[in-house]
Amino acid sequence: MRQERIDASQLELNEKVVSIKRVTKVVKGGRNMRFTALVVVGDGNGHVGAGLGKATEIPEAIRKGKEDAAKNLINVALDEHESITHDFIGKFGGASVLLKKAPEGTGVIAGGPARAVIEMAGIKNIRTKSLGSNNKQNVVLATIDGLRQIKTPEAVAKLRGKSIEEIVG
Repeated sequence: MRQERIDASQLELNEKVVSIKRVTKVVKGGRNMRFTALVVVGDGNGHVGAGLGKATEIPEAIRKGKEDAAKNLINVALDEHESITHDFIGKFGGASVLLKKAPEGTGVIAGGPARAVIEMAGIKNIRTKSLGSNNKQNVVLATIDGLRQIKTPEAVAKLRGKSIEEIVG
């Protein structure tokens, strides 16, 4: 399925830093210290993206991560309860994230890295469970993979050549 590009300049994006790691490279003269920042951006209205920034200073790494995340925005299909339209399992590397549709009033039930993605996307009612690896970067990317593949009932009806009533029931 081909994703159309979302123009980040037209959206009011909020950012959330999921993790900052100090990485070291041992070279001839000693150790080179750098920082990597995993940043999630979203407009709280169905658009979310994640990016990784690397630099010698933390603020610069965060800025680069935000720019990378803005380039990788996806559109999330939401229903009338501000939840997802159906259950799905997103996978990336060794991490899997189970995304479950939830009724009004449930709230966001999610662990740290997955919660950052869910909140930035503007989802208000959802249950998630992180399975497999608990590596923050892979959990964030697995959550985004799951959200990317969620379809609206209209899209499913169009693919199958049926009416929306036949799909929804």
